[in-house]
Amino acid sequence: METLTPQPTYTLADLDEVLATESQIAERVSALARDISEHYGSQDITVVCVLSGALVFTADLIRKLEVPTRLDCIRADSYGNATEASQPPKIRNPLKTDIKDRHVLIVDDILDTGNTLVAILRHLRQAEPASLATCVLLDKKERRQVELEADFSGFEIPDAFVVGYGLDFAEHYRNLKCIGSLKPEFQSAVQ
Repeated sequence: METLTPQPTYTLADLDEVLATESQIAERVSALARDISEHYGSQDITVVCVLSGALVFTADLIRKLEVPTRLDCIRADSYGNATEASQPPKIRNPLKTDIKDRHVLIVDDILDTGNTLVAILRHLRQAEPASLATCVLLDKKERRQVELEADFSGFEIPDAFVVGYGLDFAEHYRNLKCIGSLKPEFQSAVQ
């Protein structure tokens, strides 16, 4: 006989508090898309999505942009199955599109210490784009370790470990439609 063990559910009940609701996120993404479209005018841009956390945000954002847009992805591993970023971030998945002399917008889920975004900027500058700008959904200024501000930013948040809307803990919680702080008892390795 097989013994069944309860499986975690990874739901809203695991959150201490909701920091941004589904409707607040949608409104802010629309506003960011307007700002970005106005900034670039009719210029073509290449959006570089930082996988995997920014995938949901990027998908919603690019559908609202009113500028000619190309999309590529880069992976930067900095958290793994932990709540603290590792040093230094590892850049993976080279771009498939040529960004030389093109306007590039890096889209990331969260600007925390700044180390990951600095590593990505350094990496992409080697390809000699015409310009490099950054757009982040969340800005956690309290934890910044480098001098860096995003060109476009969605929400400033407190120093809490957050999940939802693409952000995860150990690859869970990405599917939540809101963004919230994860209860401390759920911030340990999951299977």
